[in-house]
Amino acid sequence: MADRPIITLTTDFGLSDHFVGAVKGVILKIVPEAKLVDISHAVTPFDLLEGALTIASAYSYFPEGTVHLVVVDPGVGTARRPVIARAGQFHFVAPDNGVLSLIYDREERTHVYEATAEHYFLQPVSQTFHARDVFAPLTAYLAKGVAAAKFGDEISDYVRLQVPRPEVLNETTVCGSVIKVDHFGNLITNLTPELVPALFQAEPRFTISIGNREIKTLRSAYGSGASGELFAILGSMGYLEIAANQASASQIAGAGRGAEVRVVLEVAGSLPS
Repeated sequence: MADRPIITLTTDFGLSDHFVGAVKGVILKIVPEAKLVDISHAVTPFDLLEGALTIASAYSYFPEGTVHLVVVDPGVGTARRPVIARAGQFHFVAPDNGVLSLIYDREERTHVYEATAEHYFLQPVSQTFHARDVFAPLTAYLAKGVAAAKFGDEISDYVRLQVPRPEVLNETTVCGSVIKVDHFGNLITNLTPELVPALFQAEPRFTISIGNREIKTLRSAYGSGASGELFAILGSMGYLEIAANQASASQIAGAGRGAEVRVVLEVAGSLPS
């Protein structure tokens, strides 16, 4: 492990309250040499899928050994379990509510432990702030070098979200959905090049229906679109996006998260059976 262990934080806490500061204080009191990195504290409150997408889009860009703290926790104070996951080259600390689902999907080597060793927790444990009293100290001791298995037994029944999956309707048509609207109003879908390879080949011919619009253009850069034009683009998260040049595609299309995205390809047999 590096001389200065790296810890990231992903939460729905916002920055107007004391929550983030208190969590960082607990971590630094245990491992003062840690380098803390904020991935995001602007996850929509209680939104587990958005939290899962946020950490899944960022975790792999950190050095090996990084500990990722992820707290989107609508069940705080209930019987849901605190867990530690060792996945690939990283550790994750989170409530067992599915917020790590995309990590479980992407990493082949995953071990998940229920954190029951309460002597690592701050005492007394608040029923409303487990991020400070449970998850922060677990994260800090992991970064300090305590093995994940020291915190509790390995489990296999950890919670997974039912992440929306696209549906291939026939040899030319696939139906997906918007899984996120980003800060710029781009509509991020659950469609990938692996599912719709023909869409990302040279001069594809297609129609995408979303909201009140139809889209027939694929761009390689946001700035390539004309003003007010909606177009498709392969985004940095690895998903098909519906975007507009310096405008909100969500507002233009009248569509948000959960909206249906229907792709019809002009060439039969373009979709996997």
